[in-house]
Amino acid sequence: MDNYQVMDSKDTISGSLGRVFYTLGDRRYLGMEFVKVEAKMEKTKKEVPILGKTGKGNKSTGWKGTGTATLHYITSHFRHYLFEYMKTGKDFYFDMQIVNEDPTSDVGRQTTILKHCNINSAIIAKVDADAEDLDEDFDFTFDDAELPEEFSDLAGM
Repeated sequence: MDNYQVMDSKDTISGSLGRVFYTLGDRRYLGMEFVKVEAKMEKTKKEVPILGKTGKGNKSTGWKGTGTATLHYITSHFRHYLFEYMKTGKDFYFDMQIVNEDPTSDVGRQTTILKHCNINSAIIAKVDADAEDLDEDFDFTFDDAELPEEFSDLAGM
């Protein structure tokens, strides 16, 4: 146990220090209206029967990318493209870059790029007399992702 190390609390990542960038059409935006983004990669699997075993194995056969976003209701960027889709049938895709970086932590920065994001549903108009601030949520899918920057391992990992 002499070499047993534990993580320092300073090395956790503050969620509020993240940044989001997104590209719509030919423009890249700093997503300062974003409050929260969560993206998941879900593996698709099939069961594999195996002689001599009472249970079945599982084999990965692909994946699906899904996500959710919460934004302050202060921009029409996405609504503009949603209305264009409603009128013309021309769908839109965008890339989103999510950066996690807390200068207090020794793990450094992680950057994830979600490619070919496509909104499933989104708010096109909203009022709320009880709300102090208006926000909005949208669900999306993505077709590809990159991890150009990874967190560093802490000493002792």
